[in-house]
Amino acid sequence: METIRLIEVKKEIFSDNNNCAQNIRADLKKKNVSLVNIMASPGSGKTSTILQTIDKLKQEVKIAVIEGDIESLVDSEKVTAAGVKAIQINTGGSCHLDAVVVQRALNNLNLEEYDLIFVENIGNLVCPAEFDIGERFKVMILSVPEGDDKILKYPLMFSVCDVLIINKIDYLPDEGFDPAKLRERVLKLNPNIQIFEISCRTRAGVDAWCNWLKDHIK
Repeated sequence: METIRLIEVKKEIFSDNNNCAQNIRADLKKKNVSLVNIMASPGSGKTSTILQTIDKLKQEVKIAVIEGDIESLVDSEKVTAAGVKAIQINTGGSCHLDAVVVQRALNNLNLEEYDLIFVENIGNLVCPAEFDIGERFKVMILSVPEGDDKILKYPLMFSVCDVLIINKIDYLPDEGFDPAKLRERVLKLNPNIQIFEISCRTRAGVDAWCNWLKDHIK
């Protein structure tokens, strides 16, 4: 019987991606640039959180944004209107960004001009958690209307992130969201994660998040 050859495509994809991510991380470290990977479900407030952070830090920190979407320029237009450089990545269907496409976006920026680059990943709690894009920090945003049980359904996302931002706290109290229960579950899974509770609508808690970020990118 002829021997069957197994080609592990996923393993090769991750290997190529991780090599590219390591190169990105090393290059940005030399240039003193921090890459922050923002991940969340659609509608949780990724763009709003980035815009609030820009508003708080743009006088002290030089910022650019890489916007990932399946289609459209909507979020890039909002970032540009806020006075910040935006590079748009349209995946045409892919549910995540990888290091290769992020590298292509970075090639369109003069990195010496920036301290901080946000990457707004595709709205998805599964695939983005699996791909290293060369970031310094992984940040997840969870909004109150999504419920406090998302950690039970998507544990990998919560386990790999350095920061959890709980957005839309102006919706509290909410029967489907118990902040104390969520904190307990998250810290049991990921004891080193930083947790911030904010509202992009009222700006509550935004200062604490921005101060942490400013201190850590410096």
